[in-house]
Amino acid sequence: METKAISALSQGYLCCRVCHKTVAQEAQEVIECPRCQTPIYPRIPNSLAQSWALLLSSFILYIPANVLPIMTLTKADEIRTDTIMSGIINLANIGMQPIALIVFIASILVPLLKMIGLALILLAVQFRWQRNACLRARMYRMIEFVGRWSMLDIFVISILLGIVKFNKVASVDIEPAALLFQVVVLLTMFAALRFDSRLIWDDINEQN
Repeated sequence: METKAISALSQGYLCCRVCHKTVAQEAQEVIECPRCQTPIYPRIPNSLAQSWALLLSSFILYIPANVLPIMTLTKADEIRTDTIMSGIINLANIGMQPIALIVFIASILVPLLKMIGLALILLAVQFRWQRNACLRARMYRMIEFVGRWSMLDIFVISILLGIVKFNKVASVDIEPAALLFQVVVLLTMFAALRFDSRLIWDDINEQN
């Protein structure tokens, strides 16, 4: 005999997303958490629409962030402008393969996988796909975890700039792609934050 899944919301309880305190729901009014004074909603208002808007914006900016130059290196009479990918190739060619691999993973692979993974989660919620909900929940937790490392390649570039300027071997100027890439990172982070992960389970709870 199957037992019906019971959610806290169906029993009249809400959970604060900041401090995770559980409080009783009072009619349909917005409740303020007694512990951290954060407004508590049954679900984040317009969560899906806001996440889609932020995610689509990051997809759009991801292309120029990788196509436009990210830095210009001036050394003696030589001037070289690099995109993210050409910079990765140059790092590998001069024997800095570990740093090239870190920049490739952090700049190309991770942002793309994050955007694709979050898009799949949003599609699943929007079209009410009920299969593999546990997998989507794990994907979302991984996206949140990876988000804290999203600026890793910017830190690496900053270190490289410091080394170059400290040794006075060249002059390095940051180009527009660096700013665009930081915007992409922030947009994907906010898209994940604005998504209410409880939406993954709502349709399943209704069906059980």
